[in-house]
Amino acid sequence: MINKLIEESTELLRELIKTPSFSKEEQQTGNKIELFLQQHGVKTIRKLNNIWAYNKYFDPSKPTVLLNSHHDTVKPNSGYTRNPFSPDIVEDKLYGLGSNDAGGCLVSLIATFLYFYPQENLTYNFCLAATAEEEISGNDGLELVIPDLGPLEFAIVGEPTEMHLAIAEKGLLVIDCTAHGKAGHAARDEGENAIYKALQDIEWFRTYEFPKVSEVFGPVKMTVTIINAGSQHNVVPASCTFTVDVRVTDSYTNEEVVEIIKQHVNCEVKPRSVRLKPSRIDKNHPIVQSGIALGRNTYGSPTTSDQALLDIPSLKCGPGFSGRSHMADEFLYVHEIAEGINGYINMLKPVVGGK
Repeated sequence: MINKLIEESTELLRELIKTPSFSKEEQQTGNKIELFLQQHGVKTIRKLNNIWAYNKYFDPSKPTVLLNSHHDTVKPNSGYTRNPFSPDIVEDKLYGLGSNDAGGCLVSLIATFLYFYPQENLTYNFCLAATAEEEISGNDGLELVIPDLGPLEFAIVGEPTEMHLAIAEKGLLVIDCTAHGKAGHAARDEGENAIYKALQDIEWFRTYEFPKVSEVFGPVKMTVTIINAGSQHNVVPASCTFTVDVRVTDSYTNEEVVEIIKQHVNCEVKPRSVRLKPSRIDKNHPIVQSGIALGRNTYGSPTTSDQALLDIPSLKCGPGFSGRSHMADEFLYVHEIAEGINGYINMLKPVVGGK
């Protein structure tokens, strides 16, 4: 059965590569995923370009594991030398836009879902969700359908990690700050210089150390990246704006970090969003321990994914290599699809049971 799933998954991935699916334009790949599942006897549910399904013997009294990956892609960069929509296989390399990020993960998770789909007496239900808009952190992707999926115990989020275990992921805050002063003539001793006020707060951002330090990531990192003030050389500026990039570790929530910042600075603080949250799963969680038993390493991921939208323990794991994502002439090794399917199944079996 697994060999057949590997073969079908490879062909599905080639079909997805042939079909442009830029973020917000995933309708056609959504159609292909729906059809593929329905041809395997699976009842699908769809909202916009998000497709999800449950195992055949779903039991509401049992906990549910979410298998999630995305089918949208970025646009091909200018360095491509191949047709990004031509799924050519050359010496085990399957080329094409989205092959590595995250097509290989998606088709491997679909195959894993189909493997467990008909089995009875599992200790967990399965929910498979192929979602949209991950590449732009859009509102009409996973975030849109989470309320419809029902209670979820934990998740595997498919992103290229070489099947190693990203047990934590940093959150992201972009904060716009405004220091307020009072305009005046630079030749006279008048006004309140907003730049000088901003400098005091910028120094705080540069030097502050949050009390809690993540075992996986170390300290929260804050970096001032943009600053703007003044209109002409002889006017004391009444305001100074600056932007701070904050990488939040699993030791804090985004809301906690914003509150700590507000308690320490004098400027006006406005986070653009708090939705890209840090995520984690305990290293002792059964799914993590199962992966470790298979020889996989654990680590913390500095890059964001749809994990940021989940409020449940989640593990980021999948075939492919992160360094190939968004690169020109993106590719996935064909053998990585087999590794992904076997890896997911063997990782889940000790946790959910089944054959």
